[in-house]
Amino acid sequence: MWAEDKVRIIDIATELGVSTATVSNVIHGKTKKISDRTVARVQEKLEERGYIPNMAATLLARNDSRIIGVVIKDHEKYEGHLMTDPFISASLNDLSDEIEKNNYFLMIKKAHDIMEAEKFASMWNMEGIIILSFCADEYQKLRDRIHIPLVVYDGYFKNEGRICNIQIDDRDGGRQVGQHFRSLGHRRVLCVSDNRTCMDLERYEGLCEGLGLRADFLQIPMRREERERFYRGRLSQLRRYSAVFAVSDPYAAELMQFLQSSGIRVPDDISIAGFDDSAVCRQVTPALTSVRQDGAYRARMAVRLLKRMKQEPGFFQNILTPVHLVPRDSTGWECR
Repeated sequence: MWAEDKVRIIDIATELGVSTATVSNVIHGKTKKISDRTVARVQEKLEERGYIPNMAATLLARNDSRIIGVVIKDHEKYEGHLMTDPFISASLNDLSDEIEKNNYFLMIKKAHDIMEAEKFASMWNMEGIIILSFCADEYQKLRDRIHIPLVVYDGYFKNEGRICNIQIDDRDGGRQVGQHFRSLGHRRVLCVSDNRTCMDLERYEGLCEGLGLRADFLQIPMRREERERFYRGRLSQLRRYSAVFAVSDPYAAELMQFLQSSGIRVPDDISIAGFDDSAVCRQVTPALTSVRQDGAYRARMAVRLLKRMKQEPGFFQNILTPVHLVPRDSTGWECR
Protein backbone atom coordinates (compact mmCIF):
# COMPACT_ATOMS: atom_id res chain seq x y z
CA MET A 1 0.00 0.00 0.00
CA TRP A 2 2.83 2.36 0.96
CA ALA A 3 4.66 1.77 -2.31
CA GLU A 4 1.48 2.47 -4.29
CA ASP A 5 0.82 5.74 -2.43
CA LYS A 6 4.36 7.06 -2.76
CA VAL A 7 4.56 10.18 -4.94
CA ARG A 8 6.97 9.86 -7.87
CA ILE A 9 8.82 12.50 -9.86
CA ILE A 10 6.94 11.46 -13.01
CA ASP A 11 3.63 12.13 -11.22
CA ILE A 12 4.70 15.69 -10.35
CA ALA A 13 5.97 16.28 -13.90
CA THR A 14 2.73 15.02 -15.48
CA GLU A 15 0.52 17.20 -13.27
CA LEU A 16 2.56 20.33 -14.08
CA GLY A 17 3.15 19.57 -17.74
CA VAL A 18 6.93 19.73 -17.43
CA SER A 19 9.69 17.18 -17.98
CA THR A 20 10.88 14.80 -15.27
CA ALA A 21 14.34 16.33 -15.74
CA THR A 22 12.96 19.74 -14.72
CA VAL A 23 11.41 18.33 -11.54
CA SER A 24 14.58 16.39 -10.73
CA ASN A 25 16.75 19.48 -11.24
CA VAL A 26 14.58 21.54 -8.89
CA ILE A 27 14.80 18.83 -6.23
CA HIS A 28 18.59 18.72 -6.58
CA GLY A 29 19.00 22.49 -6.58
CA LYS A 30 20.12 22.72 -10.20
CA THR A 31 17.91 25.66 -11.14
CA LYS A 32 20.19 28.03 -13.08
CA LYS A 33 18.55 27.19 -16.43
CA ILE A 34 14.98 27.03 -15.08
CA SER A 35 12.74 30.09 -14.79
CA ASP A 36 11.88 31.33 -11.29
CA ARG A 37 8.18 30.81 -12.08
CA THR A 38 8.71 27.15 -12.99
CA VAL A 39 10.87 26.56 -9.94
CA ALA A 40 8.15 28.04 -7.74
CA ARG A 41 5.45 25.90 -9.40
CA VAL A 42 7.46 22.71 -8.95
CA GLN A 43 8.32 23.47 -5.34
CA GLU A 44 4.70 24.28 -4.56
CA LYS A 45 3.49 21.02 -6.11
CA LEU A 46 6.18 19.01 -4.31
CA GLU A 47 5.03 20.47 -1.00
CA GLU A 48 1.36 19.99 -1.85
CA ARG A 49 1.84 16.31 -2.73
CA GLY A 50 4.16 15.65 0.24
CA TYR A 51 7.00 14.43 -1.95
CA ILE A 52 9.89 13.03 0.13
CA PRO A 53 13.13 12.90 -1.85
CA ASN A 54 15.79 10.21 -1.57
CA MET A 55 18.23 12.28 0.48
CA ALA A 56 21.25 10.13 -0.36
CA ALA A 57 20.62 10.55 -4.08
CA THR A 58 19.89 14.25 -3.66
CA LEU A 59 23.09 14.95 -1.77
CA LEU A 60 25.27 12.84 -4.03
CA ALA A 61 23.92 14.62 -7.11
CA ARG A 62 24.89 18.04 -5.80
CA ASN A 63 28.29 19.63 -6.19
CA ASP A 64 28.18 20.53 -2.50
CA SER A 65 26.85 17.50 -0.62
CA ARG A 66 27.09 19.23 2.78
CA ILE A 67 28.38 15.94 4.19
CA ILE A 68 31.35 15.90 6.58
CA GLY A 69 32.77 12.50 7.44
CA VAL A 70 34.40 11.55 10.72
CA VAL A 71 36.65 8.48 10.69
CA ILE A 72 37.68 7.00 14.05
CA LYS A 73 40.27 4.31 14.65
CA ASP A 74 38.60 1.25 16.12
CA HIS A 75 41.61 0.36 18.24
CA GLU A 76 41.76 -2.94 20.11
CA LYS A 77 41.94 -1.10 23.43
CA TYR A 78 38.29 -0.10 23.05
CA GLU A 79 37.36 -3.81 23.08
CA GLY A 80 34.41 -3.30 20.72
CA HIS A 81 33.03 -0.31 22.65
CA LEU A 82 34.56 2.55 20.69
CA MET A 83 31.49 4.79 20.69
CA THR A 84 31.06 4.60 24.47
CA ASP A 85 34.61 5.67 25.25
CA PRO A 86 34.27 8.98 27.16
CA PHE A 87 36.73 10.92 24.98
CA ILE A 88 35.34 9.59 21.69
CA SER A 89 31.69 10.11 22.63
CA ALA A 90 32.38 13.65 23.90
CA SER A 91 34.32 14.50 20.73
CA LEU A 92 31.52 13.21 18.51
CA ASN A 93 28.92 15.12 20.51
CA ASP A 94 30.86 18.38 20.09
CA LEU A 95 31.45 17.73 16.38
CA SER A 96 27.80 16.85 15.83
CA ASP A 97 26.67 20.12 17.41
CA GLU A 98 29.11 22.21 15.40
CA ILE A 99 28.50 20.45 12.09
CA GLU A 100 24.74 20.78 12.46
CA LYS A 101 25.07 24.43 13.48
CA ASN A 102 26.85 25.07 10.18
CA ASN A 103 24.13 23.28 8.19
CA TYR A 104 26.22 20.24 7.32
CA PHE A 105 25.45 16.55 7.71
CA LEU A 106 27.61 14.23 9.82
CA MET A 107 28.59 10.69 8.80
CA ILE A 108 30.68 8.47 11.07
CA LYS A 109 32.86 5.47 10.24
CA LYS A 110 34.86 3.16 12.48
CA ALA A 111 38.01 1.91 10.77
CA HIS A 112 41.08 -0.21 11.51
CA ASP A 113 43.12 1.19 8.61
CA ILE A 114 43.34 4.92 7.93
CA MET A 115 43.16 4.27 4.17
CA GLU A 116 39.54 3.14 4.61
CA ALA A 117 38.78 6.86 4.74
CA GLU A 118 39.49 7.15 1.01
CA LYS A 119 36.61 4.90 -0.05
CA PHE A 120 34.32 6.36 2.63
CA ALA A 121 34.90 9.91 1.36
CA SER A 122 34.46 9.07 -2.32
CA MET A 123 31.32 6.97 -1.85
CA TRP A 124 29.45 9.89 -0.30
CA ASN A 125 30.93 12.80 -2.25
CA MET A 126 32.00 14.40 1.02
CA GLU A 127 33.00 18.03 1.40
CA GLY A 128 35.53 17.29 4.09
CA ILE A 129 36.77 14.63 6.47
CA ILE A 130 37.95 14.61 10.09
CA ILE A 131 40.24 11.84 11.39
CA LEU A 132 40.34 10.82 15.06
CA SER A 133 42.65 8.60 17.11
CA PHE A 134 45.06 7.42 14.40
CA CYS A 135 48.10 9.07 16.06
CA ALA A 136 51.14 8.44 13.83
CA ASP A 137 49.51 6.78 10.82
CA GLU A 138 50.01 7.56 7.13
CA TYR A 139 48.27 10.92 6.90
CA GLN A 140 50.31 12.18 3.96
CA LYS A 141 49.59 9.00 1.99
CA LEU A 142 45.87 9.52 2.62
CA ARG A 143 46.20 13.18 1.68
CA ASP A 144 47.62 12.21 -1.70
CA ARG A 145 44.70 9.86 -2.33
CA ILE A 146 41.78 12.17 -1.53
CA HIS A 147 40.98 15.62 -2.88
CA ILE A 148 38.82 17.12 -0.16
CA PRO A 149 39.72 19.11 2.98
CA LEU A 150 41.30 16.95 5.67
CA VAL A 151 41.45 17.80 9.38
CA VAL A 152 43.21 15.58 11.92
CA TYR A 153 42.74 15.34 15.67
CA ASP A 154 46.00 14.63 17.51
CA GLY A 155 48.15 13.55 14.60
CA TYR A 156 51.84 12.92 15.23
CA PHE A 157 53.47 13.34 11.85
CA LYS A 158 55.48 15.79 9.76
CA ASN A 159 52.89 17.97 8.07
CA GLU A 160 54.00 18.36 4.46
CA GLY A 161 50.95 20.40 3.50
CA ARG A 162 47.22 20.34 2.74
CA ILE A 163 46.36 18.90 6.18
CA CYS A 164 45.18 20.76 9.26
CA ASN A 165 46.26 19.10 12.50
CA ILE A 166 44.56 20.11 15.75
CA GLN A 167 46.54 18.85 18.72
CA ILE A 168 46.06 19.57 22.37
CA ASP A 169 49.01 20.60 24.51
CA ASP A 170 49.58 17.15 25.98
CA ARG A 171 52.99 18.02 27.38
CA ASP A 172 51.67 21.05 29.22
CA GLY A 173 48.76 19.00 30.56
CA GLY A 174 51.21 16.48 32.01
CA ARG A 175 53.35 19.34 33.30
CA GLN A 176 50.37 20.81 35.16
CA VAL A 177 49.69 17.46 36.81
CA GLY A 178 53.36 17.23 37.83
CA GLN A 179 53.31 20.74 39.28
CA HIS A 180 50.12 19.92 41.16
CA PHE A 181 51.63 16.77 42.66
CA ARG A 182 54.80 18.65 43.54
CA SER A 183 52.85 21.42 45.29
CA LEU A 184 51.19 18.73 47.43
CA GLY A 185 54.55 17.26 48.43
CA HIS A 186 54.52 14.15 46.23
CA ARG A 187 57.83 12.74 45.08
CA ARG A 188 57.05 9.04 44.66
CA VAL A 189 54.98 9.36 41.49
CA LEU A 190 53.91 6.80 38.91
CA CYS A 191 52.51 7.27 35.39
CA VAL A 192 50.34 4.51 33.88
CA SER A 193 49.51 4.08 30.19
CA ASP A 194 48.97 1.30 27.66
CA ASN A 195 51.73 2.69 25.42
CA ARG A 196 54.72 5.00 25.44
CA THR A 197 54.23 6.87 22.17
CA CYS A 198 52.50 9.96 20.74
CA MET A 199 50.35 11.90 23.20
CA ASP A 200 50.87 9.46 26.07
CA LEU A 201 54.62 9.94 25.87
CA GLU A 202 54.14 13.72 25.75
CA ARG A 203 51.94 13.58 28.85
CA TYR A 204 54.49 11.46 30.72
CA GLU A 205 57.41 13.71 29.81
CA GLY A 206 55.39 16.77 30.82
CA LEU A 207 54.65 15.10 34.16
CA CYS A 208 58.38 14.66 34.79
CA GLU A 209 59.06 18.30 33.90
CA GLY A 210 56.38 19.52 36.30
CA LEU A 211 57.64 17.30 39.11
CA GLY A 212 61.24 18.30 38.59
CA LEU A 213 62.22 14.62 38.72
CA ARG A 214 61.77 11.40 36.75
CA ALA A 215 58.50 9.69 37.56
CA ASP A 216 58.26 5.94 37.17
CA PHE A 217 56.34 4.57 34.19
CA LEU A 218 54.17 1.45 34.16
CA GLN A 219 52.82 0.11 30.86
CA ILE A 220 49.49 -1.60 31.45
CA PRO A 221 47.61 -4.14 29.29
CA MET A 222 44.97 -2.86 26.87
CA ARG A 223 42.30 -5.38 27.89
CA ARG A 224 40.35 -4.62 31.05
CA GLU A 225 40.33 -8.15 32.45
CA GLU A 226 44.09 -8.38 31.94
CA ARG A 227 44.60 -5.04 33.71
CA GLU A 228 42.86 -6.25 36.86
CA ARG A 229 45.14 -9.28 37.10
CA PHE A 230 48.08 -7.04 36.24
CA TYR A 231 47.30 -4.62 39.08
CA ARG A 232 46.64 -7.40 41.53
CA GLY A 233 50.03 -8.93 40.82
CA ARG A 234 51.68 -5.54 41.45
CA LEU A 235 49.71 -4.36 44.46
CA SER A 236 52.75 -4.18 46.71
CA GLN A 237 54.54 -2.10 44.05
CA LEU A 238 51.59 0.30 43.74
CA ARG A 239 51.58 0.83 47.50
CA ARG A 240 55.05 2.38 47.27
CA TYR A 241 53.74 5.44 45.40
CA SER A 242 52.00 8.45 46.89
CA ALA A 243 50.53 9.67 43.58
CA VAL A 244 49.56 8.18 40.21
CA PHE A 245 48.91 9.97 36.92
CA ALA A 246 46.84 7.89 34.50
CA VAL A 247 46.97 9.28 30.95
CA SER A 248 43.19 8.95 30.50
CA ASP A 249 40.18 9.31 32.79
CA PRO A 250 38.88 5.75 32.28
CA TYR A 251 42.25 4.32 33.33
CA ALA A 252 42.38 6.65 36.33
CA ALA A 253 38.84 5.78 37.46
CA GLU A 254 39.46 2.06 36.97
CA LEU A 255 42.71 2.13 38.94
CA MET A 256 41.07 4.15 41.71
CA GLN A 257 38.30 1.58 42.00
CA PHE A 258 40.83 -1.26 42.16
CA LEU A 259 42.90 0.47 44.86
CA GLN A 260 39.84 1.23 46.96
CA SER A 261 38.65 -2.37 46.71
CA SER A 262 42.14 -3.40 47.92
CA GLY A 263 41.87 -1.24 51.04
CA ILE A 264 43.96 1.66 49.74
CA ARG A 265 42.33 5.03 50.42
CA VAL A 266 42.16 7.78 47.80
CA PRO A 267 43.55 10.39 48.37
CA ASP A 268 44.64 9.61 51.96
CA ASP A 269 47.01 6.83 50.93
CA ILE A 270 47.50 7.64 47.27
CA SER A 271 46.46 10.54 45.00
CA ILE A 272 45.19 9.92 41.48
CA ALA A 273 44.81 12.23 38.46
CA GLY A 274 43.54 11.59 34.95
CA PHE A 275 43.36 13.37 31.60
CA ASP A 276 40.49 14.78 29.45
CA ASP A 277 38.10 15.83 32.25
CA SER A 278 35.35 13.61 30.88
CA ALA A 279 32.00 13.03 32.58
CA VAL A 280 33.43 10.06 34.49
CA CYS A 281 35.43 12.49 36.66
CA ARG A 282 32.24 13.66 38.36
CA GLN A 283 30.68 10.20 38.51
CA VAL A 284 33.30 8.53 40.69
CA THR A 285 34.01 8.96 44.40
CA PRO A 286 36.12 10.84 45.21
CA ALA A 287 35.70 13.14 42.21
CA LEU A 288 38.67 12.80 39.89
CA THR A 289 41.31 15.47 39.35
CA SER A 290 41.90 15.75 35.60
CA VAL A 291 43.26 17.85 32.77
CA ARG A 292 40.48 19.58 30.84
CA GLN A 293 40.55 20.09 27.11
CA ASP A 294 37.97 22.19 25.31
CA GLY A 295 36.23 19.79 22.94
CA ALA A 296 33.74 22.39 21.74
CA TYR A 297 36.60 24.69 20.71
CA ARG A 298 38.30 21.87 18.81
CA ALA A 299 35.06 21.12 16.97
CA ARG A 300 34.62 24.80 16.02
CA MET A 301 38.18 24.94 14.74
CA ALA A 302 37.75 21.70 12.77
CA VAL A 303 34.71 22.98 10.86
CA ARG A 304 36.26 26.42 10.38
CA LEU A 305 39.43 24.86 8.95
CA LEU A 306 37.48 22.57 6.62
CA LYS A 307 35.70 25.61 5.20
CA ARG A 308 38.94 27.50 4.71
CA MET A 309 40.62 24.54 3.03
CA LYS A 310 37.73 24.34 0.60
CA GLN A 311 38.28 27.99 -0.32
CA GLU A 312 42.08 27.68 -0.31
CA PRO A 313 43.04 24.14 -1.44
CA GLY A 314 46.73 24.62 -0.57
CA PHE A 315 46.05 25.84 2.96
CA PHE A 316 47.37 23.89 5.96
CA GLN A 317 47.91 24.63 9.63
CA ASN A 318 49.09 22.99 12.84
CA ILE A 319 47.18 24.15 15.91
CA LEU A 320 48.10 23.49 19.54
CA THR A 321 45.15 24.06 21.86
CA PRO A 322 45.64 24.85 25.55
CA VAL A 323 44.52 22.70 28.48
CA HIS A 324 44.14 23.31 32.20
CA LEU A 325 44.10 21.21 35.33
CA VAL A 326 40.86 20.82 37.30
CA PRO A 327 41.80 19.76 40.87
CA ARG A 328 39.22 17.65 42.69
CA ASP A 329 39.05 15.36 45.71
CA SER A 330 41.13 12.49 44.31
CA THR A 331 44.39 14.36 44.98
CA GLY A 332 45.64 15.50 48.39
CA TRP A 333 48.77 16.13 50.42
CA GLU A 334 51.51 13.55 50.74
CA CYS A 335 50.96 12.12 54.23
CA ARG A 336 53.56 9.36 54.44
